[in-house]
Amino acid sequence: MQKRNTQQRRRAIIERLNEQGEVAVEALSKLFSTSEVTIRKDLSELESNGLLLRKFGGAVLLPSESSELTNENLSNRKKAIAIAAATLIQDHNRIIIDSGSTTAALIPHLPAKRGLVIMTNSLQVANTLLERENEPQVLMTGGTWDQQSHSFQGQMAEQMLRAYNFDQAFLGAAGLDTQRGSTTFNELTSLSRTMAEVSKQVIVMAESEKLQRKIPNVELPWSKISILVTDDGIDDQAKHQIEQHGVNVICAPTLETH
Repeated sequence: MQKRNTQQRRRAIIERLNEQGEVAVEALSKLFSTSEVTIRKDLSELESNGLLLRKFGGAVLLPSESSELTNENLSNRKKAIAIAAATLIQDHNRIIIDSGSTTAALIPHLPAKRGLVIMTNSLQVANTLLERENEPQVLMTGGTWDQQSHSFQGQMAEQMLRAYNFDQAFLGAAGLDTQRGSTTFNELTSLSRTMAEVSKQVIVMAESEKLQRKIPNVELPWSKISILVTDDGIDDQAKHQIEQHGVNVICAPTLETH
């Protein structure tokens, strides 16, 4: 097969995944006549967009309830989490909003807050904030653009964060582990840890279904997390286990679909 451009190749990967339910890096590399490194980048990008779940040597389809594109309930869970998390923000707070769709869902609930100072490593978050009529003071971390997380990372971003003190950091998570903390596929975890270090209160926003994801990299241990805002799909045992680490667990009632 002739080489395709990046977007065509990624669309073809998703088509093949939908047909087979699973794909392997080695087979995709041969199919598209490209390197395994390129295929891994493709899979990372597709995963960051919520289109698949990576596993060793390849990728699999997301469980149906995990795909925001096909299940409105997940979108409703994110909205519910954002509403609950926004109630934690006081006027004149200095906050960090990390990159990610769940944390970005906070933005529609911020206009009622006065005098906010918001730092983010996400262009999407910054642009959306700047479009608001009641515009808060927005700061960008700068740094090195990371394609996998669609955010700025690196030492420059960390230095920018350390130049300020924040009341709260709102962070997402690719996964949750009741014993270890929040987890991520991205090996770049130092910026999230810096965000936690410079904030008085660390709030992780994540759907309860992320407890089902077995992900190798710990992003933040529970000892660094103040509050977990999740949805009411979390079971009592998991909630209790997380609370045993000293974390306040807020279970947002899932919004009804009208």
